[in-house]
Amino acid sequence: MKKASLILTALLSAMPFVAPAENQPIKFGDMNRWVTRKIKESGVIGGDEKTVYEIGPTQTIDGAKAYVNLGGSPWATSNVYAKVMGVVKTSNAVYPADHPGHGKCARLTTTLESCKVLGLMNIEVLVSGSIFLGQMMEPIANTSSPYSKMEMGIPYTGRPKAMVLDLKVVDPGTGIITRATTGTKKTRKGTDSADVFIYLQRRWEDEEGNIHAKRVGTARKRFVGNSDWREGYRLPITYGDASAKPGYRSYMKLLKGDSAYYARNSKGKMVPVQEEGWDSADATPTHMIIMCSAGSGVAYEGQLGMELWVDNIGLEF
Repeated sequence: MKKASLILTALLSAMPFVAPAENQPIKFGDMNRWVTRKIKESGVIGGDEKTVYEIGPTQTIDGAKAYVNLGGSPWATSNVYAKVMGVVKTSNAVYPADHPGHGKCARLTTTLESCKVLGLMNIEVLVSGSIFLGQMMEPIANTSSPYSKMEMGIPYTGRPKAMVLDLKVVDPGTGIITRATTGTKKTRKGTDSADVFIYLQRRWEDEEGNIHAKRVGTARKRFVGNSDWREGYRLPITYGDASAKPGYRSYMKLLKGDSAYYARNSKGKMVPVQEEGWDSADATPTHMIIMCSAGSGVAYEGQLGMELWVDNIGLEF
């Protein structure tokens, strides 16, 4: 018995130690606290008081005021206050909702927003509810170049193993994709999916104020079909050239050209962040992008009624 015990001890001591996974929550990622904005729209479109939600310390803000992230919250949403040709309009496609046993969550929806003033404007826009790390630039004045109105990503130098979250999907299964922007609305046959991703970038700025980047880490997943809550869903992060690894999908491609997201440079100007390549697998990032969306198509295009519910967003180390 003594000899067997010694052998077992020796075997155990020779095995490599594997530390248990540690989940690190992202601030306000439990979705339990929300800012409630009360904004009165212009009289020419009805003059109703609308409610617009943001993820941040619990409070209420009255009036048509540009929102800046409060309480150290890193989260922005696709919910906006717009002022188009002097007309105050709101859009809200992200709501607080109940997550049984967990308090609140974020419910992201795909819907149509319209703004019609006889002789002045006739706008109908499809909105896929989204939340992301960054800042929305309010007030929104037009529907052109939507990425230029979103400062995507926050400074970050960690190297997590995965992104973790709770999620569920509501898929109406209509088989119809709607594209609506300004005065144009069209439909076609097709399917849409909910979208969740984390990108780690190493960014730098040149003398002209252009921002460049290399992709350090990649994790992205698209979801179709109805699903109940998936608690602790895990998206493993691939470091280095994700395009050369199993599981790579075309929608994980580098963000450049028209697909580039924007950030504010050292001169205070919003400029596109052009990803110029895949970084080495051991590189240290400077920024992290996380986004969850009820749609995965181009801006102003999606499946009406598509929903993504998310909660408890964090990082695994």
